[in-house]
Amino acid sequence: MRLLVLAIGMFSVTATAAPSSFMFDDIQDRDPAAEEKSVWRASAEFGFLMRSGNTDSKSWKTKLDIQRDTQLWRHRGALTYDRAERKTDTGTQVDADRFFTSLQSNRMFGKGQNSSFFMYGSYEDDRKASFDFQSSIAAGYGSRYRYNENVFADFEIGPGLSYNKLMDGSTDIDSILRLATNIEWTISESARFTQLISTEIGADNTRSRGVSALTANLNSRLAMRLTMTLTHNSTVTPKTSGELPEKLDTEMAVTLVYTF
Repeated sequence: MRLLVLAIGMFSVTATAAPSSFMFDDIQDRDPAAEEKSVWRASAEFGFLMRSGNTDSKSWKTKLDIQRDTQLWRHRGALTYDRAERKTDTGTQVDADRFFTSLQSNRMFGKGQNSSFFMYGSYEDDRKASFDFQSSIAAGYGSRYRYNENVFADFEIGPGLSYNKLMDGSTDIDSILRLATNIEWTISESARFTQLISTEIGADNTRSRGVSALTANLNSRLAMRLTMTLTHNSTVTPKTSGELPEKLDTEMAVTLVYTF
């Protein structure tokens, strides 16, 4: 499902050093604004790598994050597409072709409280995996614990359902338990480290995901980000070619992020 992506230039959300929504890869989060009405915020991330000579290849990654905070709600959305291909003696070999999107809303139990009720949904289409697509929905309890003014962690747990379609056309519906945690460390005014770990435990398959990101601001709107993403499926099935995919996919990316 993943590829190893090297060097992809990047721009990152620079906003205020605030909390991050742990259900989404590395989208930046903030404490709710004092007023109930707040604007939507967004960031666009892009990276591209082209090689020629002994290796003729192209890789790119695009991502869009959106978010909105109020006193009682946090809304998060993420959309990612990445692809890697290289020239071979017989034509073009696609090493990665993946689309991922997720949406989440958190409803606080009260103003100023750390506990919340979350609703989450995701969809993933990875052409190099044994699944035609994987999707899930979940809802449950979330809580935020702040260790100090620079470090905090979010924790969530809740039941849900997964709906997956395999490459052979068969489908699978399974009950899942979703667990997720996110740690954010504000290293300085211009640097931040985030780490997301989530798992969806089901009877037929357990899908886990880990995302570690280091972001360094270039100015008020641009930043560079180094990201490592690990995705693991406990169960894989042969692809149409008969090849058995790896259970663990790894991606490393250097990207530019622009906040608007």
